[in-house]
Amino acid sequence: MISPLAYIHPEAKIGENCEIGPFCYIDRNVVIGDNNTLMNSVTVLYGSRIGNGNTFFPGAVIGAIPQDLKFVGEESTAEIGDNNKIRENVTINRGTAAKGRTVVGSGNLLMEGVHVAHDAIVGNQCIIGNGTKLAGETIIDDKAILSAHVLLHQFCRVGSYVMVGGGTRSSQDILPFSMIARDPAAFCGLNVVGLKRRGFDRETIDNIHRTYQIILQGTGLLKDLLDQVENEIPQSPERDYILDFIRSSKRGFIR
Repeated sequence: MISPLAYIHPEAKIGENCEIGPFCYIDRNVVIGDNNTLMNSVTVLYGSRIGNGNTFFPGAVIGAIPQDLKFVGEESTAEIGDNNKIRENVTINRGTAAKGRTVVGSGNLLMEGVHVAHDAIVGNQCIIGNGTKLAGETIIDDKAILSAHVLLHQFCRVGSYVMVGGGTRSSQDILPFSMIARDPAAFCGLNVVGLKRRGFDRETIDNIHRTYQIILQGTGLLKDLLDQVENEIPQSPERDYILDFIRSSKRGFIR
């Protein structure tokens, strides 16, 4: 299952039932779990930690040092969970002193040419389209969909269940459950189709819609609008997630 044309450092730890194709390079201080497939020409560098059941397509580079001039060789990792599909030429850099690790969760699809920069965190069951670039210390919450060639500024956060249109550039946070598109980027309503496909019922979707009506169409201070949501919208995990997301936002959010 390991090609004689692959290089694996003697100190690397490889799990059971892994397939490693020709011209792969696996560095020292690398841990790879069970049932992983590395097609030809995959590079896994120092500090990479890979779970189980992942598939890496040709040209993927995992664990390269950060493209951050503040990086001075500190110990850090690039951590990948289970059952991800990492397509051709994806690059996932390891962390810096800021957080110490870059993380991609489980069940994700990262399409061709995606870049995940230092200290970024990608959750679970996300789809990230061709050529999309995630800058350092960005956060992508679970079940988000980013279309092709999205550019996400450093420190931005993307909420769960969003749909971000192709070519969108964002320097602010993207609200959960929303659709974002246009140039400049704008809130285009709820991701209703996505929510229905994920099993959200009509009442929950209506309450999310009413929450955003108050926040985005109301007048007055944002703090007062969030208090209004707490008073008028029934408590639910979705409502509380939106409120916590906005209250913790450091870059502001797309309206």
